[in-house]
Amino acid sequence: MSLPVIGEAVTHFTAAATSETTVTLSELKGKNVVIYFYPKDSTPGCTTEGQNFRDLYPQFQAANTEIFGVSRDGMRAHENFKAKQAFPFELISDKEEELCKLFDVIKLKKMYGKEHLGIERSTFLIDAEGVLRNEWRKLKVAGHADEVLEAVKAL
Repeated sequence: MSLPVIGEAVTHFTAAATSETTVTLSELKGKNVVIYFYPKDSTPGCTTEGQNFRDLYPQFQAANTEIFGVSRDGMRAHENFKAKQAFPFELISDKEEELCKLFDVIKLKKMYGKEHLGIERSTFLIDAEGVLRNEWRKLKVAGHADEVLEAVKAL
């Protein structure tokens, strides 16, 4: 698997998601796709980020765009998080870190002075042809969903 590069097609992938669905990139051709990686379900920053995408979801839909959140949490945690926050989009469980590795989002992080490997909050915009158009890494939650929506509208 090669890392996605802006302007190039993203490697095909299939992943298990909430609502007993499977997300297959090739089946999303004809739609723009936003994939956002976040560290952990039901934590403050991740909840806010998901809520921001949720609140703008009708505008993303109007712009022919699907949204998927990805973390290493299991399906049960995802289903609970999705239901509690009323997310209208699916969450992908990446326990095996296949998508995390594909998009190179596992980074060495520090928390309370201890180092560990975790997901670096990142978002990727794939156009209707399956080409990576934009990526945001080491992002701040505030205003991020709006920034992604503007990039979608600019496609």
